[in-house]
Amino acid sequence: MGRVYNFSAGPAVLPEEVLKEAAAEMLNYNGSGMSVMEMSHRSKWFDDIIKTAEKDLRELMNIPDNYKVLFLQGGASQQFAMIPMNLTKNGVADYIITGQWAKKAYNEAKKYTNAKAVASSEDKTYSYIPDCSDLDIDEDADYVYICENNTIYGTKYHTLPNTKGKTLVADVSSCFLSEPVDVEKYGIIYGGVQKNVGPAGVVIVIIREDLIPSDDEIDEKVPTMLRYKTHSDNDSLFNTPPAYGIYICGKVFKWLKKQGGLAKMKELNEKKAKILYDYLDESKMFKGTVVKEDRSLMNVPFVTGDKDLDAKFVEEATKAGFVNLKGHRTVGGMRASIYNAMPIEGVEKLVEFMKKFEEENA
Repeated sequence: MGRVYNFSAGPAVLPEEVLKEAAAEMLNYNGSGMSVMEMSHRSKWFDDIIKTAEKDLRELMNIPDNYKVLFLQGGASQQFAMIPMNLTKNGVADYIITGQWAKKAYNEAKKYTNAKAVASSEDKTYSYIPDCSDLDIDEDADYVYICENNTIYGTKYHTLPNTKGKTLVADVSSCFLSEPVDVEKYGIIYGGVQKNVGPAGVVIVIIREDLIPSDDEIDEKVPTMLRYKTHSDNDSLFNTPPAYGIYICGKVFKWLKKQGGLAKMKELNEKKAKILYDYLDESKMFKGTVVKEDRSLMNVPFVTGDKDLDAKFVEEATKAGFVNLKGHRTVGGMRASIYNAMPIEGVEKLVEFMKKFEEENA
């Protein structure tokens, strides 16, 4: 079988151009005589890789100088603990619960601080983003936490919450680099890269410098590896980083710049999503599960309303080369993740297949 159209929510599709470049350099990177997988993270070759990756990311996102970029391990899930461990001063944090990942972050935070849920969309299976224009933000809140794009449920904040002056922390794992962002609106913006940026194993944290606590300001029980200062002081090289993953991320950053940057990616992503959403809105068989105004450009969940028909669709789609369309195990149905690297032809052909399936199974 040749290359399939991979609609996985993560690990997910990567640009073919990037994969081919990495393949060509696998045995001998840049005249080093070895693979990036083999080289020391202290070598001049890797020093150039990580510094160039950071430079390109800063240019793509227009990251201000007073923000640190950290390439870490542990995935987004480790940040659920690192954030309250490092940001707790008053001992209060406000969470907006719009899906499983925000809920997991909230439950983890409760171990370290007085975490409060100030809004939730759980009442309607996370199918919408709650009104965040006038939340009951605690006067002592150290930060307000959101998961900006919900991979499982397919919702997205198109307007950031009114945090009433409190620091905004956002998990952007599944919308990372899909559109321009104003980094200065966040205290921390972070994401696991395996959805839209690179291979599994790297989490990128962009943190405003004044939020990084000194050794005197942080609880002495916080492990060395879970302190932002540890990684900030050592330029993400305190210990051996996920070197090969960072290398691939760096290639994706260059690919994004070559495509025209994040404004261009947003334009392309809107075009792709419109093709699929327009069909879902007119189909008599398939239906989207998210209110229109809160739809994600990256993750599109849909159902037929019949579990057996859903299963038949996933099976036939897989045989036809459209893989990983099965919905998350907690919600069922189907989900098409159409990240940056998914070509528009992939979405067009998926819709063609869906139309054919609908005709044959009406």
